[in-house]
Amino acid sequence: MLGLICVDVDGTLVGTGNLIRDDVWAALAGARAQGVRIALCSGRPALGHALGYAQRMDADGWHVFQNGASIVNAGDGESMSEPIPDGPLNHLIAHARQTGRLLEVYTDTEWAVTQPGDYAERHATLLGVPYAPREPETLVGTRVRAQWVVPRAQETEVVNEPHDGLDLHPAGSPAMPDVMFISATRAGVSKGSAIRRIAAGYGLTLDRVMMVGDGENDVSAMQVVGHPVAMGNADAPAREAARYHVGHVDDGGLAEAVRLALTL
Repeated sequence: MLGLICVDVDGTLVGTGNLIRDDVWAALAGARAQGVRIALCSGRPALGHALGYAQRMDADGWHVFQNGASIVNAGDGESMSEPIPDGPLNHLIAHARQTGRLLEVYTDTEWAVTQPGDYAERHATLLGVPYAPREPETLVGTRVRAQWVVPRAQETEVVNEPHDGLDLHPAGSPAMPDVMFISATRAGVSKGSAIRRIAAGYGLTLDRVMMVGDGENDVSAMQVVGHPVAMGNADAPAREAARYHVGHVDDGGLAEAVRLALTL
């Protein structure tokens, strides 16, 4: 039996309509009852719905948020954050205002936007947080991540622009299928780097860890664990990085992956 199962949110835990199947929750609870640690491994911040998911999965465990920039303990709120450099971040904020694109900026517990409007409001609803737009300069505390929220047609253009000193993590969500979320973290920070830290903290070697995901931003994590699993709805990069393949998120593929983990 494995020691740690890492679970992406959008397209893995959460399916169409921002819904999570009851059998998925039951499978996760069953694995935790058998002593397996469960770690949320998401691009979302440790706010709203995502924090609630983490607390339900493993109430006193460590979880990955913001594509590895935030590693937060669901029990006491302790954080092992990775700050985003001020220079590259300030450049992105200025570029966002020049282009009129939406850039979100995050600390562990707060968020701000450069461009209030439909995308920002819909994303707040998806995250389960109040829509209260504020300027990035008003954030208090360590800024850990920025995120472009753009139409899917703009993904290639945004990714190909210079992001010196930063790593990009493109991802989508079934709940906002017309949008791409392109996170920017400090270079070297990813879901993969965060899982290494969590596994080490639990005293686990990576061959006893499973990562279940569906998107390009899950690949760094899938590449470091011994048991990478792609959902049936996964993008091509995630499918190619996987050792195992399970069903679509809306058909309970995550429950299938958890059952597999208990046999390994």
